[in-house]
Amino acid sequence: MDPLSDVLSLLKPRNYMSAGFEAGGKWAIQFPQQGEGIKCGAVVSGWCWLSVEGIPDAVRLDTGDCFLLPSGRPFRLASDMAATSVDAGLIFPPARRGGVVSYNGGGDFSLVSSRFALAGDHAGVLLRMLPPIVHIRKEADRTALRWSVERMMQELREPEPGGFLVVQHLAHMILVQALRLHLSEARKGGVGWLFALADRQMGAAISAMHDDPARRWTLQELAERVAMSRSTFALKFKETVGETPMEYLSRWRMLLAAERLENSADPVSVIALSLGYESESAFSTAFKRVMGCSPRQYSRGGNPAVPSHSEGEAAYA
Repeated sequence: MDPLSDVLSLLKPRNYMSAGFEAGGKWAIQFPQQGEGIKCGAVVSGWCWLSVEGIPDAVRLDTGDCFLLPSGRPFRLASDMAATSVDAGLIFPPARRGGVVSYNGGGDFSLVSSRFALAGDHAGVLLRMLPPIVHIRKEADRTALRWSVERMMQELREPEPGGFLVVQHLAHMILVQALRLHLSEARKGGVGWLFALADRQMGAAISAMHDDPARRWTLQELAERVAMSRSTFALKFKETVGETPMEYLSRWRMLLAAERLENSADPVSVIALSLGYESESAFSTAFKRVMGCSPRQYSRGGNPAVPSHSEGEAAYA
């Protein structure tokens, strides 16, 4: 797999809510704190304003625009920023699962949205790479998303057998495509592994480490893999990713180890060997340095696979 697929597979984004929303006239809806995870939405028709708590300027969303909200902050959608907000809980039924909710008669604006929970306690691996609002608005990017968005709205409006599974897959397609488009748009200036993937040489180095995390990679080997001098590679990697190649490799190994400690019965010694450590003690030292506790403590403590959500939370579009 490629590095983005690796990370998403590790975090297991679970779409626990997808829904449609339509509104007409003058309206404004306030959504509460979202919890850890990612909210993903796309405008099917019309336009509205999106404002997120702590962000000074509202963003205008036009037909075809897609947005990600990875911070979990309260947010507001409105046709008019001066309109009085209605609490989302008064509009979206608590026990609702999917479908399309119409407000003020609908007709002027429609939106599809999904909410994703991330497995384990490593959500920051992805979320800290993203700004509070990811706004996808280029016409070429809209075209890439259009089929999935329109198909999801159709599935929500006209449920058919197997529709739940279709919506789940469409939601994942929209999420991955939005991340791809953000990655492409933000390649100049972003710092972190996500943005480094847009750089041909840095992306190749990260891919090499992901493909064979147990290998005893050296700075020289990685530099040669991407046709760079050792010193130039080390400098560019640190500037682009925000940490050294060996620091990145160690952290990726520990994330893989944590996933196996949570989800397999493999002993620490087997996990250590599979990730390139000759001794359990060396692995344990590295694990504690990166994760803040020993492998055995991590395993005994356990980690919730998916954050819990109330019925009320799950109902919001």
